[in-house]
Amino acid sequence: MSTPDHDRLLIIDFGSQVTQLIARRLRELNVYCEIHPFNLVDDAFLDAFDPKAVIFSGGPASVFADGAPMPPASVFERGVPILGICYGQQVMMHCLGGQVDRGHGTAEFGRAFVTPARSKLEILDGWFETDQDREQVWMSHGDHVSRIAPGFEVYGTSPNAPFAITADTSRRFYAVQFHPEVHHTPNGAKLYENFVRLAGFKGDWTMGAYREEAVARIREQVGGGRVICALSGGVDSSVAAVLIHEAIGEQLTCVYVDHGLMRKNESEQVVGMFREHYNLPLIHADESDLFLGKLEGVSDPETKRKIIGGLFIDVFEKYANEIGGADFLAQGTLYPDVIESVSFSGGPSVTIKSHHNVGGLPERMNMQLVEPLRELFKDEVRALGRELGLPDSFIGRHPFPGPGLAIRCPGEITRQKLDILREADAVYIDQIRKHGLYDEIWQAFVAILPVRTVGVMGDGRTYDFACALRAVTSVDGMTADYYPFSHEFLGETATRIINEVPGINRVTYDITSKPPGTIEWE
Repeated sequence: MSTPDHDRLLIIDFGSQVTQLIARRLRELNVYCEIHPFNLVDDAFLDAFDPKAVIFSGGPASVFADGAPMPPASVFERGVPILGICYGQQVMMHCLGGQVDRGHGTAEFGRAFVTPARSKLEILDGWFETDQDREQVWMSHGDHVSRIAPGFEVYGTSPNAPFAITADTSRRFYAVQFHPEVHHTPNGAKLYENFVRLAGFKGDWTMGAYREEAVARIREQVGGGRVICALSGGVDSSVAAVLIHEAIGEQLTCVYVDHGLMRKNESEQVVGMFREHYNLPLIHADESDLFLGKLEGVSDPETKRKIIGGLFIDVFEKYANEIGGADFLAQGTLYPDVIESVSFSGGPSVTIKSHHNVGGLPERMNMQLVEPLRELFKDEVRALGRELGLPDSFIGRHPFPGPGLAIRCPGEITRQKLDILREADAVYIDQIRKHGLYDEIWQAFVAILPVRTVGVMGDGRTYDFACALRAVTSVDGMTADYYPFSHEFLGETATRIINEVPGINRVTYDITSKPPGTIEWE
C-alpha cells in the first residue's frame, strides 16, 4: 500500500524476524511506513517511493557472504536520514568505507548494557539519564563492526560492541548494533521517536486517515464489480466487512461458513450479531460435513491448514456462483498472517507456518482478492473498528483462527474430540469472564491433546483425554507472554472442566512464550 498524502518512511528489510516490530513502533508514532525487501528496492523504486527517511532492518546474513543483501548505493545520496539496525549497521559501515569482522569473541546474543561514549546525540534524547548512566538493550549478532566508516563517531559502547551506537551527524546517518524495536530494549521506542522527529515527520497517519484512504482504494479496485466477503465474526473479518460495505454498499455479500470447527454456539451468535447490527446481505453456509469429512484421519498440521484453505476457496466459489457471480473475494487478512506465511512483498524473512487465507486464489475462480487490512496489526484493526463505530462486543473479542478448532486439536480430528473441546473451552472462557480477566488477555483457549491419561473419578478408573489451557498477553500477536493466572484460578478452572466436561480427566497450563512457541498449538 502506498499513498502520496503522507510523508513516508521506508524500511528496507534484510530478513530479520522482527522487522515488523520496527513498523509497529513507527505506527505508534502515527508515522506512515512501508516494509520492502532489499531485493525489490532499486533506484527506480526509491524515486517513486520518495522516502522522507530510511531504516535498514537487521537480518541473518553476513556482509561477507556471496550475494549478501545490500541496499542500492543511491540511497546514501538522497540526503535523507538513515537508521541502521544490527545487520543494518554492518551493511551501512560496509558500504560507506568501514569494516566488519567475524567472531573473535565479540558476538552478543541477549541482554546487554550500553554506556555513552562521548557528547550527547540528539537521537539519544531521553537515554542515559538514570543514576547508572547505562541502557539495557537486546543484542543478536555474530559479526561486528571493527572500524567505523569515515565521518562517523562513536556515541555508545557495550562490553562486546565497541561501536554499539555510531552516527555521522552531518549526513544524519545513525547506526546501532542492537535492536531498539523489541521490548527487551526498554527505552527503544524513544530512539525511534527521536529519529522521526529529527527527520521532520508530522505524525499525521491515523486510523481516520487510513479509513478514508482504504475506502477510496476499495472503490478504485472494485469499481462496479460484486464482492463476497469471508465473514467469521471475529474482529478482522468484521472490520473488513463493515469497511468494504461503507465503500461499495450493496455490491457486497457476506458469507459465513460454518465448517464444523467453531466454538460452542458461535454460529448462532455471529449470524445473530451481524443481522441485528448491520443491514448486510449475509449467507449462512453450513458446510460442516464437507470440512469434517475431508479432515477425517488427517494429523499433520500443515496438511490440515491446506485442506481447510482449499475447501474455503471451493465454498466461496460455490456461493459466488449462487448469487450470480462475484468479481472479488474479500478477506480479513492481517499483516502478521502475511509475515508468518510468506515473506512480505517477496522479501527474505523465513516462513513460520502457512495461513489458510494467505497465498492468492486459483486461476479458475477468475476473482481478485480484496484485503483492506493486509498491512495492519491486530491493535490497529481494533482502532479502525472503533473508528467505524463497531460495538465493543465485536472489537473486544479474542482472536479466533480461520481453521478454528482444527488447530486446537493436535493429531487426528474427530467429532467426539471437537465436542469435548467445545465444552471445555466454554467453561474456561466463562471462568475468565467471571474473574474479570477477559480484557486483560490477548487470547485464551483450550487445546485437546492427542493422548489419553489414566485417572480416578468416583472410585473408578478413567482413561480420558488431557487438555491444555492457553492464555497470552500481546500487543500485535507477533510476540506473546503467557498470562500469569493465580494457582487458585487454575485449580478452580481445572476442577470445573473435569467435573463438567465428560471425556477430560487431566488439565495442564501452557506457559510457553512466543517465541519460541506460537500462540496456537498448530
